[in-house]
Amino acid sequence: MTMWMLEIPPFLPFFIGALLAGFTRGILRNIIMVSIPVVSALHLWTVPEEIHLQFAFLDYQLMPYRADKLSLMFGYVFHIAAFIAIIYSLHVRDAVQQVSAMLYAGSGLGAVFAGDLLTLFVFWELLAFTSVFLIWARRTQRSYVAGIRYLIIQVLSGVILLAGTLFYASGNGSLEFGHIGLEGVAGWLIFIAFGIKCAFPMAHNWLTDAYPEATVTGTVFLSAFTTKVAVYSLARGYPGTELLVYIGAAMTCFPIFFAVIENDLRRVLAYSLINQVGFMVVGIGIGTALALNGAISHAFNDVIFKGLLFMSMGAVLHMTGKVNGSELGGLYKTMPKTTILCIVGAASISAFPLFSGFVSKSMVMSAALENGYDWIWPMLLFASAGVFHHAGIKIPYFAFFAHDSGIRVSDPPNNMLLAMFFAAALCIAIGVYPAALYSLLPYDTGYNPYDATHVLAQTQLLFFSALAFVWLNLKGMYPPELRSTNLDFDWIYRRALPQVVYNMFTTIDKADRSVRGVFLANMNRLLVFLSRRHEGTSFLLSHTYPVGSMVLWVAVILATYLFRNYSA
Repeated sequence: MTMWMLEIPPFLPFFIGALLAGFTRGILRNIIMVSIPVVSALHLWTVPEEIHLQFAFLDYQLMPYRADKLSLMFGYVFHIAAFIAIIYSLHVRDAVQQVSAMLYAGSGLGAVFAGDLLTLFVFWELLAFTSVFLIWARRTQRSYVAGIRYLIIQVLSGVILLAGTLFYASGNGSLEFGHIGLEGVAGWLIFIAFGIKCAFPMAHNWLTDAYPEATVTGTVFLSAFTTKVAVYSLARGYPGTELLVYIGAAMTCFPIFFAVIENDLRRVLAYSLINQVGFMVVGIGIGTALALNGAISHAFNDVIFKGLLFMSMGAVLHMTGKVNGSELGGLYKTMPKTTILCIVGAASISAFPLFSGFVSKSMVMSAALENGYDWIWPMLLFASAGVFHHAGIKIPYFAFFAHDSGIRVSDPPNNMLLAMFFAAALCIAIGVYPAALYSLLPYDTGYNPYDATHVLAQTQLLFFSALAFVWLNLKGMYPPELRSTNLDFDWIYRRALPQVVYNMFTTIDKADRSVRGVFLANMNRLLVFLSRRHEGTSFLLSHTYPVGSMVLWVAVILATYLFRNYSA
């Protein structure tokens, strides 16, 4: 293969595919959409490491395409995700969704192969503008307003990234996207931009707000790209930044409490997504070879098993029109294939041995112990147990088992089942044979996940977590699935803060009116007194009195004073 063919950026086929999808219909469009990730993946597989495309722009060198082990790893999984999600969406006849999905996947690939910060910014914003149509395509009022909020936050992240890029270029004389660190204003601005897209605590609500409001197929695409681009960016720019260890640990824990009480099962998975990203952030923060391998491999696995879970809940929503746990149950009777595939995803995210989550999550936890984060490790252990509760048990239990809702529907269309089958097969294959995944990772650490200690510890954790769920459920202490609105951090800026500002200005206005009234009353008395003593001013006062302006009255008083003391 000639060099110019190797230098074709991976995002380009997807952009061309989006253009073709916009001008075709039916089977031809489906063939084009399925072919693009396959052809592009075969091309990417031939791309060697350290290849790059570079050119001069003003006084800087731009590198719109750079391939190394880190970017290739994310490139592979993004192609897998796009292929599975496209198959899952083949029954859709909506050009807006299909074109947006192709552009979105291409933007994600453009971001992870960007070799400079300016190119990264361009694809960073394209991710926002292309993905929001997957939310709006549901065509409901809730999806519209959620999409607006999502777009505002995503664009804000891009603006902050651009500001950081300008500071970085000014201070370093380069736009190369490599290790950045937290030194200086540029480092902090870029870090904040990455953190917003990564759903850091208190900047996470765009995800839990928008993803559940997207279309059935749109949510599958959304779960694969945006946060993983941010994880990649942190791994590229901030490996070994200790602050990330504590941020990531918080991310693993706090979503559990929301997920356990949430009724909307797609929103449960949105919180679970933040929880899983937390493990990746911890690994990046630790920064050792083992920890980074764990973070990257867990990002790879999460794209697949989280996509499988979103697909299974999307299948339920597609067939029943419902996704709240309080309205579902008993679906295993008529949706047996979806039930089994969902259980595979649940076992993978819960890190059961022989499933994909086990071979990556254990690396991060082992790295935490090896590097002296003794009090972070119990947090990760608690988070692992919590994942099993809200994603491993709650999702399949309340959707397919629990009480019998009386809903009788069949399994979803074959294309949706096929996509879920591909994802489930990968979850099992990676869990059974992790060496295939490990061979793609940036570092060779010789890690063995099926060490007796790892297997025994994880099995005990899962056993006692399951026992706790059964006991709590039997005792009626497990949070029931109820219609409810759960307040998250966004309540502060969507409800509390506007109310505080409104009350503050109302109070200031009342105080202003009161003070002004007292002042004007006293001024009136003073002016009446002056008018009686100075007859020459009475005509002027009688005509200016109705104006009622404090400034005018002060001017009248000053004029009277000057007239009295300085007139000839």
